[in-house]
Amino acid sequence: MKMTTAEFSEKFTKIKDKGFVPSLRNGPTGIGYTLETLLGIAENNDAAPDIEGAELKAHRTDSNNLITLFTFNNKAWKMPPLDAVKTYGSLDRDGRQGLYYTMSLKPNSAGLFLYVDDNEVSVRHISGKIVVSWTLESIAERFIQKLPALIFVSAFTEIRDDKEYFHFYRAQLMKDTTPELLANQFKSENIFVDLRLHDKGTMARNHGTGFRTYADKLPSLFRLVLDI
Repeated sequence: MKMTTAEFSEKFTKIKDKGFVPSLRNGPTGIGYTLETLLGIAENNDAAPDIEGAELKAHRTDSNNLITLFTFNNKAWKMPPLDAVKTYGSLDRDGRQGLYYTMSLKPNSAGLFLYVDDNEVSVRHISGKIVVSWTLESIAERFIQKLPALIFVSAFTEIRDDKEYFHFYRAQLMKDTTPELLANQFKSENIFVDLRLHDKGTMARNHGTGFRTYADKLPSLFRLVLDI
């Protein structure tokens, strides 16, 4: 049975009152694993939300890393992915021709940039060639499918004797978005698109085109944000 938002709020208050707690796992995933363990949520590969229709994400307050919102490739490529890799890619760290770029409104070294209008978001080349494109409506549908609601937990961190500690101090419930709101966030460069594919001989190996944002920009992507 899934935890309700009210049950989460009650448990989170107790976690917050603990102050700093040791990480229960080393590395980047330690924060999420520690929070879920303290909440009594068992680790699993189930894509379904653990808390009453809400995705749970934890964030280190002092981290400026991009957060992946979702991946989305379905019927979006306007040129064959392998052709895109061979035309605009560069050698990755494994010596393969790859297309590993975080796209923004400004052209990158390969001449690729993110183009946004009131109807679509696309990756284009300065020559005018469209590489991949999504309608804003389909992006909003995917966003709502993946994140119908988000419980976003922030934590202060400390290192003590080479071990990381967390103080989970704030939980925010975020929900509801629209194509128009997302269009404005793309135009404000609060949402980025990650191309992640490489040449695998007769095809391109695509690791999923990621839609990402910075943690402090997350509230801008939703119409409702409140502390819980």
